[in-house]
Amino acid sequence: MSHNGMEKVPISPKLTINEQFFKDEVGLDVSFDLGVRKITVLGRELNIYYVNGLCDTMFIIEIMEELLHINDFEKKSYKVKEIVHNRLVNQQVNSIEYMDEVVDQVLSGLIVILLEGEDSGYVIDTRSYPGRNPEEPDTEKVVRGARDGYVENIIVNTALTRRRIRDERLRYEIFQVGERSKTDICLAYIKDVADPDLVDIIRKETKNIDIDGLTMADKTVEEFIVKQGFNPFPLVRYTERPDIAATHLLEGHVVVMVDTSPSVIITPTTFFHHVQHVEEYRQSPAVGTFVRWVRFLGIFASLFLLPLWFLMVLEPSLLPEQIGFVGPNEESNIPIVFQIFLADIGIEFLRLAAIHTPTALSTAMGLIAAVLIGQIAIDVGLFVPEVILYVAVAAIGSFTTPSYELSVANKIVRLLLLIVVALFHVPGLVVGVTIFVLFLAGTRSLNTPYLWPLIPFSPKALFMIMIRRSTPGAKIRPSIVHPRNRFRQPQ
Repeated sequence: MSHNGMEKVPISPKLTINEQFFKDEVGLDVSFDLGVRKITVLGRELNIYYVNGLCDTMFIIEIMEELLHINDFEKKSYKVKEIVHNRLVNQQVNSIEYMDEVVDQVLSGLIVILLEGEDSGYVIDTRSYPGRNPEEPDTEKVVRGARDGYVENIIVNTALTRRRIRDERLRYEIFQVGERSKTDICLAYIKDVADPDLVDIIRKETKNIDIDGLTMADKTVEEFIVKQGFNPFPLVRYTERPDIAATHLLEGHVVVMVDTSPSVIITPTTFFHHVQHVEEYRQSPAVGTFVRWVRFLGIFASLFLLPLWFLMVLEPSLLPEQIGFVGPNEESNIPIVFQIFLADIGIEFLRLAAIHTPTALSTAMGLIAAVLIGQIAIDVGLFVPEVILYVAVAAIGSFTTPSYELSVANKIVRLLLLIVVALFHVPGLVVGVTIFVLFLAGTRSLNTPYLWPLIPFSPKALFMIMIRRSTPGAKIRPSIVHPRNRFRQPQ
């Protein structure tokens, strides 16, 4: 089946007809990067089609040298096809029979060799995509740990994962998605660990994606697989670290890699997958647990600190005497809730500005922000000092959240909680938090309860999330992905 609505056109034994097809359908002679090189082997003409910039020129030169050498040694012109096949010095040579397949392969960066008088050709992998070397991802830095990260090239990414799991049962299924972009997507899973139903669902959903192009790569794929709607919470986990992807593969998750994207999708995920970080596993269990608890505290602060403090401002009678000093001491001209929103959105301005500011200017921007916003805003009477303090603590809390997607979702929830506290005080906070928890509990990512192991409750699994156990103690794979083989180590 062909994508562009063309009938399947077989390769013609006449090279001129094939060349005309390339001129009409693909724009040979119009696009400067699409080329054909013609040589003669044993009196038969031979065409090599390629795209400049996606192929490695040195490999092509080597193949052509080999083919031209045939003229010096061989005499049997009736066996040209077999001789040519034998002389193609490359590990990946496949036969090809239809012109639209030829076009797909050439545009993917492979070269195709067509021979006068033959109705099939050879496709040879000489790809060398432009790209960078594996380096440590910006968003998931560690003190101790591997410094290689995924890149925009799917072949490098599968190799980085294969280096960490040399298991003969690791499977990589690849297919192309996108009517025009024909982007490569790879499903990775371990055959005897991953739940076959889960693999089937993801395979089916991915193959059913019908869209012209995946320019935004894995994000587009995610939206097709999990049907997110307007739920701000991340339903899959992204990572740019091969060690995290390998860990999840061993737990029975399915990893989706999309070409041109340096992050891979781990599915299915729960809320608690987003609050873990590699660093905890590179330190001793005690230190890992300590770091994890501090991180939980930060995430908790980013959600509930501001609404709680604001409630105490509205209802000072709720405060015990010992901490009676909490709450603004002086009267302010602007209602506190507006101050909180101003400061919070101000920090959001800074965060966005920091993303878009070139590195050379970002220091200057930081200084301006600190000087202008902090002290002067308080002196002018825009803000009560306490507001700035608590908004800053909440903002730092959202920066301690390992998952960037989760931290932004938490910020939205925090602002909504502030609104209901401003409107309804104590009942507002209670109802708001209840609705928030119920919403999370009702969310499912690929039939996985989002708040597992809290709801539905699984004490063993929850204990492993709260306390980082030493690896020899963690013998069982988490049950949420229904792994077929539950034990990581012999009993």
